[in-house]
Amino acid sequence: MQRRHFTAALAATVAAPFARAQAWPARPIKVLVGYPPGGFTDVTARLICDKLTQRLGQPVIVDNKPGANGILAVDTLSKAAPDGYTLAVVIAAHAANTTLYKKLPYDPKKDVMGVSLIGQSPLVAAVHNDAPYKNAKELLAYAKANPGKISYGSSGNGSAVHLSTELLKSLTGTHMVHIPYRGSAAALTDLMGGQTHLFMDAAQGLIGPGKAGKVRLIGVASEKRLPALPELPTFLEQGVKGFVASTWAGMLAPANTPAPVVKRLADEIAAIVRLDDVRARLEAMGTIPVGSSPAEFDKFIAEETAKWGQVIRDAKVTLD
Repeated sequence: MQRRHFTAALAATVAAPFARAQAWPARPIKVLVGYPPGGFTDVTARLICDKLTQRLGQPVIVDNKPGANGILAVDTLSKAAPDGYTLAVVIAAHAANTTLYKKLPYDPKKDVMGVSLIGQSPLVAAVHNDAPYKNAKELLAYAKANPGKISYGSSGNGSAVHLSTELLKSLTGTHMVHIPYRGSAAALTDLMGGQTHLFMDAAQGLIGPGKAGKVRLIGVASEKRLPALPELPTFLEQGVKGFVASTWAGMLAPANTPAPVVKRLADEIAAIVRLDDVRARLEAMGTIPVGSSPAEFDKFIAEETAKWGQVIRDAKVTLD
């Protein structure tokens, strides 16, 4: 009798964590976003969270925590309980921060884990309407002939836009001057006003201004043309070998979140990005839907960390 009670108790103990995971979610879920409302990260996160709310039967709420290139949000995530009720959506800066900053308040390999890569958004390049160059090839020829005379804006030091333009400079042997701004909106405003000459951003931020004739789009840093901008040639088509650069959005969880919860989230995201309305919305934003497994996303982050780490070291970019 005692043996049966012991066996039953042991089985209950082993089953308890799985049962809790199976019961998830039993209350609202918070998704941290390290950037202000309205940008690429926030818009993507809200699109996914709205669908997760419908599919999980619990509110999935975006909590904007802008600051320090997304570090504040990830730090908050790393200190949250690993129970599936606090998550985060991050972008390419998450991988770059590992090299950009001498010390992070969390260990990106040990304190957080990948859930799913939601999608990738190749960067689009824009110039002022009155610029003498009509395409990427002409821009780079001008930059070579006039070292230091072209300035490019970015959404901030260490941003995907900053590092991608540094990669472009490295690949083409050009010298252009970096002007960092506090966010994409300010950088775009100065490009339209002629204070800077070049600005690259996630496609979502430039499709509208480009189609409205406020700026001239000159190239996309992807292997194939974007469905949202079928007339815009890639940099590869224009002879810039190796220039493929994008930002991306993916979901993280605290390390040690139960595997069944992480798998459920990844499966739901994969299903969501394949819905006709979501796919259409993402593609209209210039984002290529993905929906990966947790292991695939962790591998992707490691590759991005290595890629941008090399760019950062070569360009000697440092942040405190």
